[in-house]
Amino acid sequence: MRHLLIALTLLASGTHVLAADLLDTVKSRGTLKVALEGTYPPFNFKDKQGELVGFEVELAKAIAGKLGVKPTFVTGEWSGLLAGLQAGKFDVVINQVGDTAKRREVFDFSVPYTYSSAQLIVRKAETRQFKSLDDLKGKKLGLGLGTNYADMAKAVPGIDVKTYPGAPEYLQDLAQGRLDAALNDSLMIPFAIKESKLPVKAGAPVGDVATSAIPFAKGNPKFKAAIDKALQDLIREGRFKQISTQWLGSDVSKPPKSN
Repeated sequence: MRHLLIALTLLASGTHVLAADLLDTVKSRGTLKVALEGTYPPFNFKDKQGELVGFEVELAKAIAGKLGVKPTFVTGEWSGLLAGLQAGKFDVVINQVGDTAKRREVFDFSVPYTYSSAQLIVRKAETRQFKSLDDLKGKKLGLGLGTNYADMAKAVPGIDVKTYPGAPEYLQDLAQGRLDAALNDSLMIPFAIKESKLPVKAGAPVGDVATSAIPFAKGNPKFKAAIDKALQDLIREGRFKQISTQWLGSDVSKPPKSN
């Protein structure tokens, strides 16, 4: 009866038992539950053997190692990843999540681990200096259908914007001289160029620099500190640069530079 009275008193006073920090939960479980698309090369995708590979898969494994646990991966469509995180289905999403102010209202974020911007792609033999979208007025610009870059390019009057199903198609037209330039995310370009085997190269970054970080449930200060330390240690030790260069062709923990 005495214990029941104490419990009722706590409820009446609005006192709540503090939930365990996510770090304690992860360590007790022995695994870090990581959500990603699994269809987003070179960040995360399945190889010919059906194994998950890519930049963020390797990064997740390295982070889990720093926490002293093993990673377990959950794949799903982009539209459901953040909703699943909010519902507590997994611990983190590691899938190029932009750490926007709106998202920070719902989640806490790690320190940024990638920096990117929109970037032009041009032919290797190109002699014209395209340093901004304004330089492409009166020119033909190729980009992926449904990307944010379509709105960005169409906001500049005078650019003849051509949309394509994906990078292979517009890079082919660029190489053949049917386009003056193409536009994509600076992190995607090295992989797209390598896969295409075409005589094209990265051009000037255009637009603002954006950052991506790792989101997780609010109210877990120990977990945030541990994730931040893991990322910072991986960068300091050179492991991050190794993973980044392998999959993305450069150290993406730093803002992009023009070529």
